[in-house]
Amino acid sequence: IRLAFVPQNDYIVSADYSQIELRLLAHISDCQELIDAFNNGQDIHTKVAADIHSISESEVTKEQRSMAKAVIFGIVYGISGFGLGENLKISRKDADKFIEKYYELYPGVKNYMDNIVKFARENGYVKTMFGRVRQINELKDSNYMVRQMGERMALNTPIQGTCADIMKLAMIRVFNKMKQLNLKSKMILQIHDEILIDATKDELDIIKDILKEEMENVINLKVKLKIEINTGVNWYDAK
Repeated sequence: IRLAFVPQNDYIVSADYSQIELRLLAHISDCQELIDAFNNGQDIHTKVAADIHSISESEVTKEQRSMAKAVIFGIVYGISGFGLGENLKISRKDADKFIEKYYELYPGVKNYMDNIVKFARENGYVKTMFGRVRQINELKDSNYMVRQMGERMALNTPIQGTCADIMKLAMIRVFNKMKQLNLKSKMILQIHDEILIDATKDELDIIKDILKEEMENVINLKVKLKIEINTGVNWYDAK
């Protein structure tokens, strides 16, 4: 389907934030192990897999990396041992062990999760880093499953909500810079962590420089934001 999306000018440029949710998790939780890993340019999934299995990063298999990735993202979304076990097709007991091991290795993340849920229960809301509020009435519901859903909201809203805030600010900065330089290229779409630009051939390098400068420096975090830029004659080739 992406092949059907073609530029009005010459190229589609895709600028995608790299692992922005995990970078924000590292920042918000003040987890020094994750902060150092990102700032040292390590592959975070490989590092976590190596730590969980007590092996060197060079020994990590593709399967172990995929498993670590599922654990990391599962934790961001407040997944249970049962849910993780279902996703990885392993027993709940083994899934719980992975989650416990992760908390043991990265205590900052565990502290953040405990504290944010406690805050939400006491105050009835959580906030993004930019102060946007989300009320979570589900935490007071008499139904256990609804309360669990409320906890997941409390866990991931500060992260996902801040991602959304950052993306909107980045779009404004990129748009303003393009307008200031009177460029013919146009910002055409935003999907999750990605901005698409319909770019002319002669403005291609300028567009790439603008995207890198504005998107990576939209906010000052303990972890540097990174983007990946791809170019193509259609949306498919730009991924």
